[in-house]
Amino acid sequence: MIKKQSLRLLVVFLSLSVSGCAVFNPPKKETTPTTASGDDAKKDKGGLKPYNKVITKEAKSDEGLFTVHQVDNNYFYEIPDSLFNREMLTVTRIAKTATGIGFGGGKQNTQVNRWEKKGDKVLLRVVSYDVFAADSLPVHEAVVNSNFEPILQSFEIKAIGKDSISKTTVVDVTDLYNKDVQALGLQDGARKRYKVTRLDESRSYIDTIRSYPENIEVRHVKTYNAGEPPSNESTGSISLEFSNSMILLPKIPMERRYFDERVGWFTTEQTDYGLEAQKSETIEFLDRWRLEVKDEDLEKFKNGELVEPKKQIVYYIDRATPDKWVPFIKQGIEDWQVAFEAAGFKNAIIAKDAPTKAEDPDWSPEDVRYSVVRYLASPIPNANGPHVSDPRSGEILESDINWYHNVMTLLRNWFFVQTAAINDDAKGVAFKDEVMGRLIRFVSSHEVGHTLGLPHNMGSSVAYPVEKLRDPEFTAEYGTAPSIMDYARFNYIAQPEDGDVALMPNIGPYDKYAIMWGYKPIPGKTPQSEKLVLDEWILEHANDPIYRFGGQQGNVIDPSSQTEDLGDNAMLASTYGIENLKRIVPNLIEWTAEDGKDYEDLDDLYGQVLAQFNRYMGHVAANIGGVYQYNKTYDQEGAVYTHVPAEKQKSAMKFLQEQLFETPEWMINQDIFNKIEFDGNLERIRNMQERALSNIMDFGRMQRLMENEEVNGNKAYTLLNMMEDLRKGIFTEVNNGRNIDRYRRSLQRAYVDRMEYLMTEEQEPIPAQYRRWISRSNVNVAQSDIRPIVRGELNTLQRQLRNTTNTGNTLTRYHKQDILKRIDLILNPIK
Repeated sequence: MIKKQSLRLLVVFLSLSVSGCAVFNPPKKETTPTTASGDDAKKDKGGLKPYNKVITKEAKSDEGLFTVHQVDNNYFYEIPDSLFNREMLTVTRIAKTATGIGFGGGKQNTQVNRWEKKGDKVLLRVVSYDVFAADSLPVHEAVVNSNFEPILQSFEIKAIGKDSISKTTVVDVTDLYNKDVQALGLQDGARKRYKVTRLDESRSYIDTIRSYPENIEVRHVKTYNAGEPPSNESTGSISLEFSNSMILLPKIPMERRYFDERVGWFTTEQTDYGLEAQKSETIEFLDRWRLEVKDEDLEKFKNGELVEPKKQIVYYIDRATPDKWVPFIKQGIEDWQVAFEAAGFKNAIIAKDAPTKAEDPDWSPEDVRYSVVRYLASPIPNANGPHVSDPRSGEILESDINWYHNVMTLLRNWFFVQTAAINDDAKGVAFKDEVMGRLIRFVSSHEVGHTLGLPHNMGSSVAYPVEKLRDPEFTAEYGTAPSIMDYARFNYIAQPEDGDVALMPNIGPYDKYAIMWGYKPIPGKTPQSEKLVLDEWILEHANDPIYRFGGQQGNVIDPSSQTEDLGDNAMLASTYGIENLKRIVPNLIEWTAEDGKDYEDLDDLYGQVLAQFNRYMGHVAANIGGVYQYNKTYDQEGAVYTHVPAEKQKSAMKFLQEQLFETPEWMINQDIFNKIEFDGNLERIRNMQERALSNIMDFGRMQRLMENEEVNGNKAYTLLNMMEDLRKGIFTEVNNGRNIDRYRRSLQRAYVDRMEYLMTEEQEPIPAQYRRWISRSNVNVAQSDIRPIVRGELNTLQRQLRNTTNTGNTLTRYHKQDILKRIDLILNPIK
């Protein structure tokens, strides 16, 4: 009986003998699949095919980083083998947004990808640089093993390039963009927020895929079925257009420069396991452009001469930008040249017109080689300056400033409400082109600063004394703040008698210092060894507030680092600001008048006056329970955190009592009201006062007041001091026997309602999506002194009211009786 194995061998032997092959010669390897016959290719339906059977003559092809082919509704990447295993940065943004989801251009995800060939497949891997160790260190192997690169997508190889020299591989990427690949679409937080259930593929499609020399740009529309869409609820879905930019990263990363929190900068983070420290450490390095000295200019640079960099930072102005605004946007860009001169470079940043279609039909703002100020016909009143940086080094690769048309409305409103009292150019609803152009230049400079790596420096404007901002000579030299990166808009402090004062900031001393610190090359130093030099540069200005950085706060704890404020004393600055608002209100009708026009502008600008007033209230209230933060290192003396002095906190409370809680009669103007509304003034003032009360009687602020008392004893402005002052100011009529008018009655009820909140509620958790931006003081309310003090204040107010219940007019008596009943229900709730 022949064994099965022997039978199989015999069959093979006979088969090979018939075909004329020697049994001892192995079969020849097939050559590349492109040499297979047509019949063989047809049989191999699921695998490789001849190139021209995949990329047919009907294909629409676009050459670039990869050659992109469209065949019917399918898209193919033809990947050069030289680009396998090269790292590429993929940035996912919302290009066109649904109402309620935010601005178009909002970044959703950034990740490094690597295309890798594995057998008959191509893998798209996700590369993480969150953890790191130099490949020369033994620990590098452990880092690699604990950081295995996930596979985002796997693709079958469809064909091999027709030209053997180019060595290319063809894969079908249609599903990468048509299917629900979360990394390239809506992120998890938004999915949960809108209760997204699934992607509706029937309403999703690829719009365009374009290839450029160093990047590929994809636009695709996704429709998600959603339980709680933010708009268009009747559809039960959200439709968005996404853009995915895949950018080739440099073969050799730029040298890093390490971050120091005393100088504000956008940064990239990494956990480095290769350091000598006995724990893993998170390191941060600056996001910045690669500005390098040409080899032939190195000696000139070392001798202090200005030199041009190897590669300039160039911004192109979108062809869609109205011609009259182009020169002002360009000026805003090139204003930064003076800052780069402090870093040793001349002409480091320049602005150019985008080429016309006739000059360069292939030029595109989506090409990563070009940074563009993009003009967007959008009602959004804003501008923003995002950038794309290499996560390995922080090198900024490209930046597009999004310039929304309606930013001009925002500028008009700010300039009007902050300067019209002293500035004839702002007295109206439509500014002259040269005035609006100057404002556009200001915003252009600010946004360019972001694209250079600088975040908002909200601690800048406090460096200038309030009275100096009324001085024409001082403001002509220094502007209104040491940094254009502050939200120090326009000079609301200057009074009509002050003369020709400057109205806005320029590129200031802090900006020049920060650019020097971040960009000036230090020849012969490694990133580690140059830290000593960088530290010396900081210490040279360590005690000068002009060179201080104060970060933007989601919840204001440090009153010296606020948005929209000016000067070193919020109470004095806001007093001057209110005096100017008082000058504007009686003139609003005249300054907005135009025959044949309705009162929309009057309504809008009156609202701007109230919004500016509310900003002043916020600036002042932040001093109560405020804590200054001045970042320092061990080689500097003094504390990082210090409480606002008691006298300044008392001054803030006095200001709020006089300017807000005593009814601001100046903003009550019936000539305006009878043209813009049938009612609303009572609620408007009540809302402002209630907002301020909630701000002052905030659990976190109260905790800081208690902490201050523990630290500073009788030198502190205590929680009890604050609550007593608040009660006495809001209920002055109880002691002096006067009638209580309707505005004050509403205020007093708002006070009691807030006291009830303090007695019954706990501190609300910060939503997860905001935690990284918001700091606050946390307190266990039930176990703190808050409720005993609130109870004591309510008891005191109750006794005072009982002694005066029968005084005053009828409404005053009813009001006092009502307040007493409300207090009784708080102290003795019905169970």
